[in-house]
Amino acid sequence: MVGIYFSGTGNTKHCSEYLLKRLDENAPSYSIENENAIGAIRSTDELIFAYPVYYSYLPKIVYDFITKNAAVWKGKRIFIIATMGLFSGDGAGCSARLFKKYGALVLGGLHIKMPDCIGDVKLLKKPPEENRNIIVKADEKIENAAKQILRGTYPKHGLSFASRLIGLFGQRLYFRKKTRRYYDGIKVDTAKCIACGKCASVCPMKNIDVIDGAVKFNGKCTMCYRCFSDCPEQAITIIGNKVYEQCKFERYE
Repeated sequence: MVGIYFSGTGNTKHCSEYLLKRLDENAPSYSIENENAIGAIRSTDELIFAYPVYYSYLPKIVYDFITKNAAVWKGKRIFIIATMGLFSGDGAGCSARLFKKYGALVLGGLHIKMPDCIGDVKLLKKPPEENRNIIVKADEKIENAAKQILRGTYPKHGLSFASRLIGLFGQRLYFRKKTRRYYDGIKVDTAKCIACGKCASVCPMKNIDVIDGAVKFNGKCTMCYRCFSDCPEQAITIIGNKVYEQCKFERYE
């Protein structure tokens, strides 16, 4: 067994590795950005595949990873983890349908609520103590899921037709353009930006360049909020126009 994940600000990495170690403490874990991830998938029959849900759909980087490596999924047994700030409906089902298309057996799915990483929308922000409580509850949910799986019973969150309808009409239908293509609306406050290059170094898409002391975005953002959360000057916004909280998992531990 191996763990494969994409994580913007650490939530999904934590959930994936927390479950993985309770099922097989020696199992390795890889980000989809790791050059060894595909080799690890080829070397195993069973894996945990984890990602955050954006607008009730897959992050574009995750969709591309699955589709570009279509041949590698054939015959694999996959358990899906989908993390979210609010709800998703069929967060796990979105990748499950792709995996089945490419010949994988989907064992089940687990939906886990985690602190919302969208730090430039005030409505979505919660006090730190509330976020810590969310993580405690998430860990309890993962513990219970691990016990079920070890007994041979897999949770099936987000895999039903009813879940698909909730995901579709809850968010996905209205935000289709945001989920089906990369985002090009990142903003930088030039008065604050010091062109330190931190944003460029953490971007999973290599979407950011620092040229002649200025930050340039290249229109291929997967909305993971890493650059936003790592900017030392709070100069970047993505969906909103003001930094309310820079969200990273380790800040709530």
